[in-house]
Amino acid sequence: MTPQDAVLGWDEDTNAEAYAAFTRAHPMYDITSRDLARRARLDDARLVVDLCGGAGATARAILDLVPARARVVSVDNAAAMQRVGRRTLTDPRLSWVTAPAEQLDDHIPSGGADAVVCNSAIWKTDTLRIFNAVAHVLRPGGLFAFNIGGGFAGVRHPDAQLAPEGPSLNTLIRQVAARDHGYTPPPAVAGQLPKLPLATVTGQLAAAGLSVLDTEVTAQHSTMAEKKAWLSVPVFARPEGDFTHAQRMEILDAAYALTTPETPTVTSWLVVVAHRPPRTS
Repeated sequence: MTPQDAVLGWDEDTNAEAYAAFTRAHPMYDITSRDLARRARLDDARLVVDLCGGAGATARAILDLVPARARVVSVDNAAAMQRVGRRTLTDPRLSWVTAPAEQLDDHIPSGGADAVVCNSAIWKTDTLRIFNAVAHVLRPGGLFAFNIGGGFAGVRHPDAQLAPEGPSLNTLIRQVAARDHGYTPPPAVAGQLPKLPLATVTGQLAAAGLSVLDTEVTAQHSTMAEKKAWLSVPVFARPEGDFTHAQRMEILDAAYALTTPETPTVTSWLVVVAHRPPRTS
């Protein structure tokens, strides 16, 4: 069953517009999209799937790399996100399918895709179902490139250890919320394991008939200013709990005032490239 938070908030126009505006103004999603598209080896692709494609940031990167004759299909469950994408990305090679990612194989021909790319969303899906669906739609030898946030994968890039010391913006948000609103953060669970460590991912991929070709822990370099812009998107806003968006923005502004805008920040990612093994004669 798909987790309840899989599309919570995404199918709202306010979130979709704010998210799309962030992707246009800041490089984070463009950089990660281009990295995955490059790893998917799209030079000779005829059909590529942008899985959990949202408003089209990753589709744009894919379209820059595929041949002129190729088709790209962006699959996402949030119609509001796709409405923004349809308005801003009008390449005739791109089509949109509004459906849960887990139902990918209901919309793509069996063995018809040369590659599937999923940026910044795989951990919000039922990965067992996703991997089986991807295996069904990939041609033999086809590639599946996706990434997992470092916290979900339990990885940390060395650059993150070299980042300037001091509290993160998320930590400052919780501190301001506690000081000004009596907020009590949820208790940390001792010994809590990452949701999608590489061993789990590799096992699930193998169970679906997919083999891992390459993995890498990468670093996304940003600033406090970009982090603030990201946390201003309603669906990303903090802290958790019974706050209005206006209250969260007030807390965010107070927390951000305690930082230096150009302070570097580093986000870690686990990048995985798998494939459907070619047929053997």
